[in-house]
Amino acid sequence: MSFLFKTLGDFVSGLAAAFGVLGVVWYLVVPFFFPLVKYVWREYIKRVYRGGLKYVLLEMIPPKELEKSPKPMELFFSALAGTVRGFNAYDKYVDGAVPAFFTFEIVGDGGDIHFYIHTEKKFQNLVEAHLFAQYPDMEIFEVPDYTEDVPSTVPNDGWDLWGVEFEAVKPDLYPIKTYDRFEEDVTGKMVDPISGILEVMSKLPPNQKLWFQMVVWTPKPSNYAHLKDTIDEFVGKKKPKKGLFESGFIADLADVFSNVFKGIFGVVEFSSPNAKKEEQEQPIEFKLRPVQKDVLKALENNLGKQMFLVKPRMVYIGKRENFDKNVAKAFVGAINQFSDQNMNGFKKGKRSETKADFFMVDERVTQRKHRIFNRYIDRDDDPDDTSKFMSADELATIFHPPDMTVLTPTLQRVSAKRGSAPSNLPIFIED
Repeated sequence: MSFLFKTLGDFVSGLAAAFGVLGVVWYLVVPFFFPLVKYVWREYIKRVYRGGLKYVLLEMIPPKELEKSPKPMELFFSALAGTVRGFNAYDKYVDGAVPAFFTFEIVGDGGDIHFYIHTEKKFQNLVEAHLFAQYPDMEIFEVPDYTEDVPSTVPNDGWDLWGVEFEAVKPDLYPIKTYDRFEEDVTGKMVDPISGILEVMSKLPPNQKLWFQMVVWTPKPSNYAHLKDTIDEFVGKKKPKKGLFESGFIADLADVFSNVFKGIFGVVEFSSPNAKKEEQEQPIEFKLRPVQKDVLKALENNLGKQMFLVKPRMVYIGKRENFDKNVAKAFVGAINQFSDQNMNGFKKGKRSETKADFFMVDERVTQRKHRIFNRYIDRDDDPDDTSKFMSADELATIFHPPDMTVLTPTLQRVSAKRGSAPSNLPIFIED
């Protein structure tokens, strides 16, 4: 027992000595831990801030005889740019303020299909007003959260899931295949871009659910000003070198020594300064192939549009007795229709996909399933490197009320048009 007390006393003495040293050199130690403390505090205060906000889930019922392209939805997304707000240091680190975000969700539940918008309560009137402005015959209802229809912890003994967050194949400025390119060559009519997604959802058996969600932020233009660098890279325009070893005397000295060794062990080729100048002055149009010209035009057009920061994710969830991963594969295939090899598209994020290889496979897969399920039902609003900048027409291509050519029988529609009251109605005034 005496040995135990002696060991405990030594530990306390050592701890006191450590704190004594820390009290002397704290100004050398604190800077190393400040970034961690700053991050932890920011995450904590963000949760407190979000916990005080009120959210609503709005269901969109599209009109039955809708003969519009996704263009009106593009105008709706552009209108959301009015919610952008800047924050100072006090807002971020004292109040915990975060940018406003919206989630646009397409849900298949046992074959039934629903369109939802999740937003802060204070933006409900704004969302409804801009939707009615573009779709006067649409109906919008505030509804309970459908994610509460499943157990709070999935997977479990009765339920299983498969999920993934989608990432961009190329840099953000490269656009996906937008709705104006979904056109038949013979008739010239547009094929609704989301018809494939809705067909997959309409085939779901009972007790099976397919959830697709896009978390959308409206950043300030200064947040995506760097996207213009993509055009410079595409045309081969070199960035000015700024590093110590990339410019100035050291860079010139390195260039001299590299050419000396080339002269000793090989043949040095000299180019005419005039020829180099003529090559630089040659218009870029003469250097690009026809396909590259189309890509450059698409990049420049995209640069001038309102951009949004988007994180798409999907979850396939259902009872284990008829759970079929082929449903998830079919949905991923439907997402691939927005891809263009020359432009951009979506791919499955390796860090979020609910699969694992090599060691502790079952434990890691279960952990990934829990994580993506929680991120979905929480509408996780933390943008990271898996988010993608997308323009309003790209968003409208993926999320919009389907037109009347989409004949999915399980899609609920408004059966009658909304009209105003006749102007000649009699008015009765009581005495």
